[in-house]
Amino acid sequence: MTGDSSPAAPSPATTVGPPPAPSPLTPAGPRPAPSPATAAGPVHGTWEPRPAARWEDSFLAGNGHHGALVSGDPNDDRVIVTHHTLVRPHPGTGTHHPPELAADLPAVQDRLLAGDLTAAEDFTDGRPLHWVRPFHPAFALRLKRPKRPRATGHSYRREVDFTTGEVIARTPDWASRVFVSRADDVIVQHIKGPGLSLELALDHRLPGVPPGLGAGHGAHLTPEGVALTLRARYPGGDHAYTGVTVAAVTGGTTTLAAPGTHIQGAASVLLLTRVRRHTGELDVVEETRALRDLLQPYDALLERHLALHRAAYSRVALDLAADPAERALPGSELLARPHGPALLERLFAAGRYHLLSASGLLPPRLTGLWTGEWDTAWSGAFTTDANLNLQTASAVAGALPEVTEAQARLVHGQLPDWRDNARAVFGARGVVAPAHTDGACGHAHHFSREYPLHLWTAGADWLLKPLVDQDETCGTRDPRTARALAELADFYEDFLTRTDDAGRLVVVPSYSPENRPANGSWGAVNAAMDLSAARHALLTAADYHPARAARLRALADRLPPHRVNRDGALAEWAWPGLDDTYDHRHLSHLYGVWPLEEITPYDTPDLARAARRALELRGAENDSAHGHLHHALVAARLNDPARLTHALDQVLDGDYFHASLMSAHYPQRDVYNADAAHTLPAVLIEALVQSTPARLVLLPARPESIPRGRITGVRTRFGAEVDLGWSHDGATAVVRPTRSCRVDLRTPSGDGRSLDLVAGEDQVLTLRT
Repeated sequence: MTGDSSPAAPSPATTVGPPPAPSPLTPAGPRPAPSPATAAGPVHGTWEPRPAARWEDSFLAGNGHHGALVSGDPNDDRVIVTHHTLVRPHPGTGTHHPPELAADLPAVQDRLLAGDLTAAEDFTDGRPLHWVRPFHPAFALRLKRPKRPRATGHSYRREVDFTTGEVIARTPDWASRVFVSRADDVIVQHIKGPGLSLELALDHRLPGVPPGLGAGHGAHLTPEGVALTLRARYPGGDHAYTGVTVAAVTGGTTTLAAPGTHIQGAASVLLLTRVRRHTGELDVVEETRALRDLLQPYDALLERHLALHRAAYSRVALDLAADPAERALPGSELLARPHGPALLERLFAAGRYHLLSASGLLPPRLTGLWTGEWDTAWSGAFTTDANLNLQTASAVAGALPEVTEAQARLVHGQLPDWRDNARAVFGARGVVAPAHTDGACGHAHHFSREYPLHLWTAGADWLLKPLVDQDETCGTRDPRTARALAELADFYEDFLTRTDDAGRLVVVPSYSPENRPANGSWGAVNAAMDLSAARHALLTAADYHPARAARLRALADRLPPHRVNRDGALAEWAWPGLDDTYDHRHLSHLYGVWPLEEITPYDTPDLARAARRALELRGAENDSAHGHLHHALVAARLNDPARLTHALDQVLDGDYFHASLMSAHYPQRDVYNADAAHTLPAVLIEALVQSTPARLVLLPARPESIPRGRITGVRTRFGAEVDLGWSHDGATAVVRPTRSCRVDLRTPSGDGRSLDLVAGEDQVLTLRT
């Protein structure tokens, strides 16, 4: 590659910004490389010159189970503890089941096919909209010191190191380091300083805490220092959660001071924290013993974590040849320069870090793995009709199988509930995924007249798509995915029984999240997304199950084609007479473009032109971040760099990012939400490298704002790893196949040619740009 960009493989723990004033408290262990103001590559972290004044600006750490929001305040440090399992029970109710509507389905189908455009509004059991159980924080680990002058400027610095997962804050006389261990599933904090005096407590009184939450504190001295417990029982039931923190205190004295402890004159304090959700009573003695058994030097605990975290984070990296001076800026200052490559570098790195940190037990929620208040927007749920799907879009190409496996856990853990949905609503075998879930319950019970989400049948296909992509990338087939696909095919065999006058199958009722026809109601007929999902599910199941292949492919062939409307756009509903509503945040009708490859500029150019027209006509409605970046992903598949750039700029210019580099749902940092933060890496990868099992596309939609750069480690679905560098003078790609195959190569020059790959033999491609 030419130009002044350089390989982007992350160096161990490169940090950002000028170094703080010299201090004897600079933490030991893995440390930063030289200041990136002189370093040759992008930084892999972010920093701020002051503590977080709002919880939204707290730096984040997580292991996919536990999460931590770290304020970094040397006088009143707050580490807010979260866990994927912490959802508040609905008062006085058990699990909500899907509506029993199957007996009424034929009559509703008859009415819709006869032209009654509002018929599906009656397809309900009359219940009011019922949200899934809301995600909430556990408590804040509070560490108060005697009041001192607030440290700012060169006397204070807080940072997060993406390569290690550490959140570090320090002044000349105090230093704190926090990480959440992937190896030991524990939140680890180490505080150092001469003659430390601390008040330590577990504080459940976070914004929005329900008044009926029953909280009890406990504390007892141990040979190492002290153990603290907080037991919180939800109102109106037997569900509870319990947090335990053990402290190993070096030097000084430790005394109990309700509700916590007072430490005087210590040299350092090591804290280990866990939280458990449970029913009945938790064995606090055993939980405390388990944490005490883990006690060992901080660096030893960190080293076990690094073996898992650093290896995952470092697989893919992006270097956009940014100005070293901009790379050195704090994140908040960099966000004020939205059009420089340094910001894209850092947001790409932060997005990978946060996505990895939020994924483990489950994939990321609407808020990732973090919240600082109980009143979490949209219940902090997993929303599967766009949000979760967008957030995990970079997992396969971005070499994060940890994220894909977290999504697989969500899917396979909920299959029994998905079967209930198919039976209760549609009278069918197989599975139907819900549009909202709290992570534990997969029943479709969140719906209303304006959001008839129980009618949506495409969700299972969208959730399984990354699992299929992962199989293609690895060259193996996960038997769990195969079984789920078989059940999805069962559903379509039972559900797809109605036909139109031409004998083609009809999807009825059909829902295009979360839109409605301009001249109809939300429950309609033949939504483009439902057609694409049914066709893809049947054909994919046929590939996995040869014994059923002929029957499933024949069923897929009976589905109708997409329709092009009078504006020359791909219609959101293929049923004649249903008019499009263009100003909407969702792009459900373009599901065949992204994430599927049903519609491409290479194989279906006419439909691709109609899809491009549909994208041109689509409005942004309420400026939801997910809508803008969904738009960008579709534009990338349609080889439209100008439209991708415009959509990306809406987010970069719209003040969507907090100082933590976690994002918001709306402009001006309104409503804490992970969609933009987690989706942005996928947009940049898709702009630079795309693949199918039989095709490699290089630089399909590179924004003009990144004229040179390098991306390394991208995984392809034909089993190769790709490094790509580009500049004004051309581009060079190195393809490293793990299995032999022939693929169709597409490049910016517009020509296509076959590329023969041999396992273990690298190929170097020189391209014209």
